[in-house]
Amino acid sequence: MINFKKRREALKEYMQTVFVDAFLITDKYNLYYFTGFTGDDGIGLITESGDYIITDSRFEQQLIVNNPDIDHVITRNYLGEAIKIMERKKLIAMAFEGTLDYLSYDFLDENASHDLVNLSGVLEQFRSVKDQDEIKNVKRATELSKKGFEHLLKEVEVGKTEKQMVLELDYYMRKNGAQKASFETIFASGSRTAWPHATYTDETLKNGDIITLDFGYYVDGYTSDITRSFNLGKADSKIKEIYQIVLEALNATVAAIKPGVTGKQLDEIGRAVIEKAGYGKYFNHGMGHGIGLDIHELPNIGGSYSDELQPNQIITIEPGIYLPEIGGVRIEDDILVTDNGFENLTDFGKDFKEL
Repeated sequence: MINFKKRREALKEYMQTVFVDAFLITDKYNLYYFTGFTGDDGIGLITESGDYIITDSRFEQQLIVNNPDIDHVITRNYLGEAIKIMERKKLIAMAFEGTLDYLSYDFLDENASHDLVNLSGVLEQFRSVKDQDEIKNVKRATELSKKGFEHLLKEVEVGKTEKQMVLELDYYMRKNGAQKASFETIFASGSRTAWPHATYTDETLKNGDIITLDFGYYVDGYTSDITRSFNLGKADSKIKEIYQIVLEALNATVAAIKPGVTGKQLDEIGRAVIEKAGYGKYFNHGMGHGIGLDIHELPNIGGSYSDELQPNQIITIEPGIYLPEIGGVRIEDDILVTDNGFENLTDFGKDFKEL
């Protein structure tokens, strides 16, 4: 069972090191992480002498049942109430997140007597290292994704539409325990697979189509994120060629994962494989990202990220090659960073398939 109080205590220890005595939480994922609050409207205020969820009356009964260990303030003036708490406690420095919008910051700046301290990215750093409960939840999500992928392969056939395939996957995933998709599923066929973020259409599947499927679903609040490319019927020789290159890039990158390695180093390893094969200009995005409560979390895996990996972070690795008017291939795995290396949570279904 997730210990939200323990998380808040860890945050308070950090707050002491940077000399702030309150932390305003406005991001919904961070608010859940530190309080367990699942409502879609509200803020949190963590202080040395008390913690608060500030929201409106729609969530009052939910808070009483689900969040009895934290004080609730029911109001429509969230920021005004946070200021009152700061003044009542005679607190002098409030940290806020980088995602705080300008109007909210302006309101605080105009009406609060305490200092405002921008601690952008700090809460996301806490979230990036998973505890054992979080790891179990992500593993459940990846296990269900495997079953969903295997189910969908049996349903793909000439004459069906991309949209039908997405609806079939969504029904299967929800029926078998998923809460919802963590992003709009990518199911692209033919030359549109050269668009890294193509959305599904009513396009009919044709014999010979290369297909890219990129999907993630929440299980117990935590998401998976996998991508697989496969062919409907016999594949074009160029597609077969780039598939093997992308798979080689994926395997080389994953093999290098361990604590202390940076996102920049991992990006360089996988990108070098693709560049050596002559397709460097056709790989036009980063190598991966963290996952957890959100589909994109820290750490970032790309050419400009020098933060070192830590044990119990969960990242994706997703190299791709995208050839205009021909098609593209992307393969994405979810990887747990362990004390001495890695555990691949999605090590399935990567042999090239011609259905």
